Amino acid sequence: MVKTPKESLTTITDIVLPGESNPLNNLFGGELLARMDRACSIAAQRHSRRIVVTASVNHVAFNKAVPVGSVITIEAKVSRAFKSSMEIYVDVWIEDRESQERTKANEGIYTFVAVDTTGTPVQVPQVRPETDLEKERFEGALRRKQLSLILSGKMDPKNATELKALFGN
Repeated sequence: MVKTPKESLTTITDIVLPGESNPLNNLFGGELLARMDRACSIAAQRHSRRIVVTASVNHVAFNKAVPVGSVITIEAKVSRAFKSSMEIYVDVWIEDRESQERTKANEGIYTFVAVDTTGTPVQVPQVRPETDLEKERFEGALRRKQLSLILSGKMDPKNATELKALFGN
């Protein structure tokens, strides 16, 4: 079975309240991470139709502070699936109160694993990207996975075919 990224699309819109902010009146990074994790979890569950667990937070970029009172929208969707794991790309947008224009504030890449009721990993459907951005993220996912496996000591760098191709070795 093959699914498209849009089938897993999860959108969460919320407002930043004072109790969720730091002394500079910006959203706590940890609060944003939790919201991103929830959106990614739902996207992974929609894709796999299984129980999912966070395996890793591969990348997070806090590019722009999110002030109290901001309306934020978190969009997550599966960018690539492997055997039992899924890479989920998440974008965070801030909506301007007056113009309602959206500005990308942050992004992240999470990995989730689908499991059965005993916690044993199970196979997930593959992904067929449709848009140019989905194709770009899909192509990069294997390189990111290989790099992660090398850094964790689970893969010999000599076997990282995608990374070798990237660096011409």
